[in-house]
Amino acid sequence: MGVKYNEISPLMPDWRNLGIVLRTVLGVNFGMLLVVLARHGSAREWPLAVTELAGSVEPFLILELTLLWLCAPWLARLPYWRGVTMVTVITIVCAVIITGLPHFALWPGIVPVLFWSLLAQGIFLYYFHARNRMLSPVVIEAKLQALQARIRPHFLFNSLNAVMSIVRHDPHQAEAALQDMADLFRVLMRDNRDLAPLADEVELCRQYLGLEKLRLGSRLEVDWNVKSMPIDAMVPPLVLQPLLENAIHHGVETSSVGGTISVNIFSVRDEVHAILRNPYRSGNERHHRGNRIAVANVRARLALHFDAEAGMSAKVINDETYEAHIRMPYRRKPSEPAHQTSRAAPGTGNGKEQKTPQRAGKRSLHRSQQ
Repeated sequence: MGVKYNEISPLMPDWRNLGIVLRTVLGVNFGMLLVVLARHGSAREWPLAVTELAGSVEPFLILELTLLWLCAPWLARLPYWRGVTMVTVITIVCAVIITGLPHFALWPGIVPVLFWSLLAQGIFLYYFHARNRMLSPVVIEAKLQALQARIRPHFLFNSLNAVMSIVRHDPHQAEAALQDMADLFRVLMRDNRDLAPLADEVELCRQYLGLEKLRLGSRLEVDWNVKSMPIDAMVPPLVLQPLLENAIHHGVETSSVGGTISVNIFSVRDEVHAILRNPYRSGNERHHRGNRIAVANVRARLALHFDAEAGMSAKVINDETYEAHIRMPYRRKPSEPAHQTSRAAPGTGNGKEQKTPQRAGKRSLHRSQQ
């Protein structure tokens, strides 16, 4: 399953992540090829030289990646420089095991092995550190804020107008809609750098679509298929809402008769899949531009949290339907200690807002009228 989501240091690589392992393997082998090309000028010597060098490099690489995979949860809990120190210790241990133990009489030969292995380790740690900073929440948050700035103005005014239109003949539904608006904008404005439960993301999307339903009426239909949804999965916040926002504005609103948005969320083995479909009109260039912004934003945030273990595809089906398919690893929220659970019980004053039955009832009424 990989390292738990909240245990990964923002700087230390997740050594159980497929993307991290793949980049390390490809980088080491590419460096090995460069060494062969530098040492041997004749192309005839390259196959034998690569084979000989791989005989010592590959066992070292496999052993170190295995140890790092086993120690990954423990390394993730350490401060960054302590983690670097422990990775260095693991590298030295691997050098001793691979080079030193089989040849006790050739211990001086371990020095160049240590030098090159520690140099490679430093290069990879620096690379992963720089990549992490490049994809840091600061950069992603800036893009997210730009997307939110586009969402807020028109959505806020349209939602307020829709609420005002029903406030007299259905005050209960209007009050529930205002509560949904408050919840939605609270999520948009907060720090969204950590993973959140998938159930919360779906609830947020239901609130958003409910508000749009007030405005669009029968023109907007939503087909939810979440019976197989893993409610304990942890996902990046606002990973679905921007796509739904684009589905409405570039798929439903552009049609005089409206359309249906389909949301299908399920799990397969250790992966979570979310498939969103909406109507598509060929030749709508505005639709293409709007979806590219949302798709690029979601892809960047998936890369930040999951690297190569997550992905997203977007395509047109039968010239009538636009489909966005998100694939993420199935990460579960770690269980809280017993003393924290007891302190978080209702009525103990933990500072978290509790949803009252009255409020839940109003939301149920609001949903039943959609």
